[in-house]
Amino acid sequence: MSAAEPVNVKLLDREFLVACAPEERAGLLAAAALIDGKMREIRANAKTPGFDRIAVLAALGVAHELLDLRQRHDAQARTLSDGLGTLRRKLEGALLTHLK
Repeated sequence: MSAAEPVNVKLLDREFLVACAPEERAGLLAAAALIDGKMREIRANAKTPGFDRIAVLAALGVAHELLDLRQRHDAQARTLSDGLGTLRRKLEGALLTHLK
């Protein structure tokens, strides 16, 4: 990994310098754009539009989405694994029958 370099990111028109390896810069900027978008959505509908509150609500929203995606991914992986196991057993049975 390369040495960290400062990257300027903007969230709700506030600038933050974040240390980041050059090869991670694109990902950091994409993440900042995602968070900025979520924060703008929340601010548009917020009754109390404090920056800290909006940031916490955005973080909670993104974390919830991440956990939901992980849960769905795990369920799909289990389904795929079960299906492959069933297929393997059928193939093994067919091979054993054919070899007899």
